[in-house]
Amino acid sequence: MDGKGWTTWGEGVSFGLENGMAVIPYALLKHYRKLGLAGSEVMLLIHLLAFRQVEAVDFPSLEELQAVTGRSAAAISGELQKLMKDGFISIDEDIDDQLGIHYERYNFSGLYGKLGALLAELEAGAEPGGRRDRYPGVKPAGQARSGGYSAAVPAGAEQEESRSLFGIFEKEFGRPLSPMECETISGWVDQDRYPEDLILLALKESVFAGKVHFRYIDRILLEWSRNRVKTAEDAKLYTQRFRSGGR
Repeated sequence: MDGKGWTTWGEGVSFGLENGMAVIPYALLKHYRKLGLAGSEVMLLIHLLAFRQVEAVDFPSLEELQAVTGRSAAAISGELQKLMKDGFISIDEDIDDQLGIHYERYNFSGLYGKLGALLAELEAGAEPGGRRDRYPGVKPAGQARSGGYSAAVPAGAEQEESRSLFGIFEKEFGRPLSPMECETISGWVDQDRYPEDLILLALKESVFAGKVHFRYIDRILLEWSRNRVKTAEDAKLYTQRFRSGGR
């Protein structure tokens, strides 16, 4: 290669380094299949990590993720939902004290916890891929907020339930759900253990009230929970008493 070629190559390397570098756990690249992750899911995690480290963007939008992945918003949203449901990532809410602005950021503690547990298993010669609640940073099934429901639900049923709920909510809202909204639904199902028909009835009540947003639906579910409303039939009776002033 002549001097000009070396100069061009060097300039290219310099330009690339000046644009920043993202640090990716090698264990993630090496063992992602043992964690049950698909290649596209790993790539999405890498992009989320890169946005944080290089761009200082803690919560990239679907449009930003589309630009770097070349994939559809629906595909990205679906994978984000799965990563959150499987405990690899979560979403933290915070407030900028100086500006008084609410903002969200992705939390990767679940991913790091799973990687750490897997590496410990491999080091000890154990068979990897145990139960979900063996990984630190992942809330065990049955853990609920105060006033929530704790009845056990088979894992397969939970997944099917969540998929149907996501679809119904997207149809009612007339748009794809945001990652934060997906995590809210997952929290109702996985942590609070609200029955599916109760969640759907709360959605119906929000439509009836003309307040179709997640905070209003969450308030309805919490109100029902505090008043021992555990089924859709209980909710209907409670709503009838409320509207007739018979509380």
